[in-house]
Amino acid sequence: MKNYLKHDEWCIIEEGFNREFNEITESVCSLGNGRMGQRGNFEETFTGKTLQGNYVAGVYYPDKTRVGWWKNGYPEYFAKVLNAANWIGIKVEIEEEILDLHKAEVSDFKRVLNMKEGYLQRTFTATLPSGKQVKVDAKRFNSIVDDEAGAISYSITPLNFDGKIVLTPFIDGDIKNKDANYDEKFWDEVHKETAFAEGYVEMVTKKTGFHVVTGQKFQIFQNGKAIEFTSFPQKAEKYVASQVTLSAKANEATVLVKYACNLSSENHAISELLPKAKAYLARIEAKGFDKMLEEQAEKWASKWETNDIVIEGDVAAQQGIRFNIFQMNQTYTGEDARLNIGPKGFTGEKYGGSTYWDTEAYCIPFYLATADQQVARNLLVYRWKQLGKAIENAQKLGFKDGAALYPMVTMNGEECHNEWEITFEEIHRNGAIAYAIYDYVNYTGDEAYLAEYGFEVLLGIARFWSQRVNWSEAKKQYVMLGVTGPNEYENNVNNNWYTSYFAVWCMKYLIEVSEKIKASNPERFQELASLTNLNETDEFDRFNHIIRNMYLGEDKELGIFLQQDGFLDKELIKVSNLPTQERPINQKWSWDRILRSCFIKQADVLQGIYFFEDDFDAETIKRNYDFYEPMTVHESSLSPCVHSIIAAKLGDKARSYEFYQRSARLDLDDYNNDTEDGCHITSMAGTWMSIVKGFGGMRVRNGQVYLAPFVPENWTSFSFKIRFKGNLLNIKTYAHEVLIENILGDDTTIFVHGNTVELKEKSTVSIEQKLLN
Repeated sequence: MKNYLKHDEWCIIEEGFNREFNEITESVCSLGNGRMGQRGNFEETFTGKTLQGNYVAGVYYPDKTRVGWWKNGYPEYFAKVLNAANWIGIKVEIEEEILDLHKAEVSDFKRVLNMKEGYLQRTFTATLPSGKQVKVDAKRFNSIVDDEAGAISYSITPLNFDGKIVLTPFIDGDIKNKDANYDEKFWDEVHKETAFAEGYVEMVTKKTGFHVVTGQKFQIFQNGKAIEFTSFPQKAEKYVASQVTLSAKANEATVLVKYACNLSSENHAISELLPKAKAYLARIEAKGFDKMLEEQAEKWASKWETNDIVIEGDVAAQQGIRFNIFQMNQTYTGEDARLNIGPKGFTGEKYGGSTYWDTEAYCIPFYLATADQQVARNLLVYRWKQLGKAIENAQKLGFKDGAALYPMVTMNGEECHNEWEITFEEIHRNGAIAYAIYDYVNYTGDEAYLAEYGFEVLLGIARFWSQRVNWSEAKKQYVMLGVTGPNEYENNVNNNWYTSYFAVWCMKYLIEVSEKIKASNPERFQELASLTNLNETDEFDRFNHIIRNMYLGEDKELGIFLQQDGFLDKELIKVSNLPTQERPINQKWSWDRILRSCFIKQADVLQGIYFFEDDFDAETIKRNYDFYEPMTVHESSLSPCVHSIIAAKLGDKARSYEFYQRSARLDLDDYNNDTEDGCHITSMAGTWMSIVKGFGGMRVRNGQVYLAPFVPENWTSFSFKIRFKGNLLNIKTYAHEVLIENILGDDTTIFVHGNTVELKEKSTVSIEQKLLN
């Protein structure tokens, strides 16, 4: 675990240049606006340890699958989030010496990610090999107002000399993905051009044919005033630049303000990309850096107004949750229904794809409570639009008659993950997609969604489960063979309890939804039955037979659900007995040893209990929690938040807080030694859930909000806001009091610790806090 970033309520601060952690800091200091983003790289040349990363939403490349032994059903490709043109680059030469912090002596270094206003600032003093010293102050942001643009203010001041400074702002599209399977580059050049103080590169992706124009335009200021200058254009393959030579005086700043844009054929006609890029840059240049920054702060203020969680008494915890909320808002805005939430967002390339089951299992609750209802609906419709592909995916594996298997990883609905134990076996993702429909309808009351879109998805998923199980003559029950549950440290197991329980629930829910649609809109049900070739009698009879006769592993003596049939045959060892030097085991152990061990990567049985907690009494939940958690290594970013929520439900405040801290500061403190590959964006929604569902005890049952809040031991208070059916509520919890404000909306009723609370419009109610042991 690293601990080099300073704790601060609103900023991520690195004081002093930590070269060995630079790639970690680049991930943490990533910027994005839903359309484009980049890692916290330096603008000037840096030859040290770095992962240069710039990304454009929705643009990908189908990198041919690389496996040692091909298996029928493997996807042809693994979709890669593309590293796009580097638009932030500014080459800096001081009297013919290149400014490079890897070769210079660096002092007074400070890198600050300002989450309140949405910008990254870096200051330092560099002593070059010649002894010349310069001071740099660089500030940049990705505009969430002009969301296809970014801007940089780069100030350089000579400290001990008068002399010549050469500034060369550039666009460099000659880049490649670090994770390219065959070390190839994925872009071809279409066009490039330069003019005075501006330049453009148009590139197209191989195979997929996405066009992106990246442009730059810049101004130069000295003594606070814009100056006239001469720029010399430079061109190379996929590269344009403008070189400017300036006379600089000691202690007088020269400021280069660079505006850039990324326009994609996803959003504009290909023929219009270049002219629109020129007009875009002219418009934002006319607006100016300061005005753009002011608008950025205002837009972020409006986001924080409804998204913020305020913690009193714990700066590290406060910083952690704001960092998580900040990155979620940078990654996905909900304004484009074609986009989704990649596991690394705009912070790195690892994992590829733009959509995992993480969206439905972790991110939907965040957007339901913090954004307009349409945002969560868009995420569901995204999957409905890909139902045809899900049916094709199932067909490739031998399923038929409209059975749908949603992909583990996808860009366009087609499976593009190529590890067999995940592609073929981690089929529980179907359950998360069905649950998201339930979660949305339960939260919003939008039952019209079921007839409009939801039924078709639920039926395809139910059909898959009904074909995926088989009847066991030995058990006289249905079984589910050869699967991988959420715990990926067990592959190809039989009767994973989580997967089997979800399969039964999905079929139950499909039947329940069918009855609702038949009752409320029989004509639409008949239309859907015809559209999906539904044989209601035969298919529903099979669903019900499976529901009544599904094998769900359980050990009566221990009173636990069996993670899989052979789990109790393992040597059951607690994580506390693992030597520190052997963790994380996924980096220290062989895969064979991991698979044979009892150690659990992430919540599995407990993940199911989290989803369906109302199906179990407190004693059952506690027995399973006490049994499985001590064997869980939490080497998935998705694990701590689930354990935090369950611990909170059980009244284990200390463990709930411990898991929250691990989730909230997973990337900031690099718990799993992998932040350099990018931040864990989707698990950040889980951090939000740790507070709202964990410490806040928030649940929605029968169209009503239920709360059971408590304050962690070292906090004075905490507060969060939720949107619910037209109301905006603020819940602030102290040790002995809960204040609930109905900020927006009509009179409403909620439940706090089981007690009914009436909330008048624009009123605040105080409730005596129930003390928890």
